[in-house]
Amino acid sequence: MRDSDERQDVLFRYRSIEDRIPVDHPLRTLRRLVDPVLVSLSPRSQASYAAGGRSSIPPEYLLRALLLQAVHTIRSKRQLREQLDCTLLHRWFVGLTSDDAVWVPIVFSKNRDRLLARNIVEAFFNAVLAFAERPLAWWGGTPGGGPGGASTGARGTHASVDRAARRGRRGCS
Repeated sequence: MRDSDERQDVLFRYRSIEDRIPVDHPLRTLRRLVDPVLVSLSPRSQASYAAGGRSSIPPEYLLRALLLQAVHTIRSKRQLREQLDCTLLHRWFVGLTSDDAVWVPIVFSKNRDRLLARNIVEAFFNAVLAFAERPLAWWGGTPGGGPGGASTGARGTHASVDRAARRGRRGCS
C-alpha cells in the first residue's frame, strides 16, 4: 500500500546540526584551523564593542561568515544570508543553531565595518592564510593524503572545500 505524501513538521528535533555534518567534511578541518585564530583575536575584537547596550553579532560569527563567503564565492551579503538561512552546513560552520535567526544584511555590514576599521578582518585572514600554508599534518590532515587529497597548503584546502561545496549542493544541508 502506498503511503500519502502529506508532510507534518515535527515539533521537536532530536538530532543536532553537529551530527548531520560528515566527519570528514573539509569545512570541519577548516573550522578546526579557524577556531584557534578566533580565540587569539578575541581580546582585540572585544575592545571594539561597548560594555552595555544591545547584543551584537559575535565577531567570531562574522569572521566565519566572511570566510565562508570567500571560500564559497558567495557574491553578496543577501546571498550569504540566504545560504545561512537555508543550509545547515553553513549554519554550523558560522556557529548558528538551527533555531537562530540570521542577521539582516545591514546589521552584518555595520558589524563587519567595525571589525574592518580595527583591522581585525585583515589580521584574521592573514592568520588563517599563515595556518593554511603549513603542511596538513600540522592541523590534522596527513601529508600527501589530507582532506580532498590535497598534500599541503591553502590551495589544497580551498580545492577540497570547493569540492565539498559542490557535494553539499547535492544534499549535504
